[in-house]
Amino acid sequence: MKRREFIALVGGAAACPLAAGAQRQSAMPVIGFLDSKSPNDSRQIVAAFRRGLSEAGFIEGQNVTIEYRWGQNDYGRLSALAVDLVQRKVAVIAAPEIAAALAAKAATTAIPIVFNTSLDPVAHGLVASFNRPGGNVTGITSLNTEVASKRLELLHELVPKASTIALLVNPANPELARVNSTDMEAAARKLALQILVLNASSNHEIDEAFTALVQQGIAALVIAPDPLFNSRSEQLAALVLRHALPAISAHREFTVAGGLFSYGTSLEDIYSQLGIYTAKVLKGEKPAELPVSQSTKVELIINLRTAKLLGVSFPLAVLGRADEVIE
Repeated sequence: MKRREFIALVGGAAACPLAAGAQRQSAMPVIGFLDSKSPNDSRQIVAAFRRGLSEAGFIEGQNVTIEYRWGQNDYGRLSALAVDLVQRKVAVIAAPEIAAALAAKAATTAIPIVFNTSLDPVAHGLVASFNRPGGNVTGITSLNTEVASKRLELLHELVPKASTIALLVNPANPELARVNSTDMEAAARKLALQILVLNASSNHEIDEAFTALVQQGIAALVIAPDPLFNSRSEQLAALVLRHALPAISAHREFTVAGGLFSYGTSLEDIYSQLGIYTAKVLKGEKPAELPVSQSTKVELIINLRTAKLLGVSFPLAVLGRADEVIE
C-alpha cells in the first residue's frame, strides 16, 4: 500500500467516530418544556420531571435534550414561547399547567403535547375524552381543585369560630382562579361560611392582600392552588407568621417553608409522572391513543412549630390523618 493511500485510509477511519458521534447527537430527541414560572422557582419540580424521564430511560444530555421556555410569571408570554418551540421542531412539548397546555395546543396540531393540570382537560378543550384523547394532546390530571372543599373543611376544623374565610387566587391565571372560587364558594355554603375572594398576581399584590385581610379582621385564609403561589411559598409563609393568620395551601412547599399546613397533590409526584408520560411519547406512543392518567395521591402536611407560634392546636383527628408532621 502506498504511503498516500495509507494516510487517507487512517484519516478516514479517524474521522468516522467523529461523524458517527455528530450523527448520534443530531438524532437526539428534543423536549420542549413550557412553564409560566421562572427556573429559579422550579428547581425541585424540574428535578422530578427529569427523574420521571430517567425512570423511562431518558437522561438529559445523554440521550435527550430539553429546551426550557419560561414565562417568568407572565402568562402573556406563553403563546410566543409555544410558537418558538414549534419553530424549533421539538419532538414533544411538556406543558405542566393549563395555561401552558392551551398555548401549546393553539400553536400546533402536529407536535405531541403532554400536560399536567388539576382542571378538567375535556371541559377546557385539551382532549376529546380521558380514554381516547384524540388529536396530539394527552397528559396527567391531579386532584388539587377537586379537594378544594376538603381544604376549607380542614381549616374550619382548626378555626371553627371564623365565620368568614378568605380565598387567595391569581387573576392572571383566570380559568384556574374561576374554578377555585366557584368550588370554594359552593363548599362554604354547605358549612354556613362566607368567602372573601382576594386577588394577587405579583409579590406586591400578595403583600397587599394580607394587609386587606388584617384590616377587615379576617381570621383564616385558603391559598388556592396556583403556580405563582407555589413559587412564592416562602413569602406566603412569612406573611402568615407576621400576621398570625391560620392558612392552608394546596402545596407542601408552603408548609415546609414555615406555613401552617397544606392539603393537595404532591407536585414532585405529578411532575415525575409528567416525565414518564413524556417518555412514552418519545418512545412512539400516540397521544391520541394514550389515555389521560389521573393522579390520586393527596398529602396532608402539618407544621407544628408554626402552629405553636400562631397559638393554634390541631384536633387529634386531623393530626392522625397527616401524612407528614413537621416538629
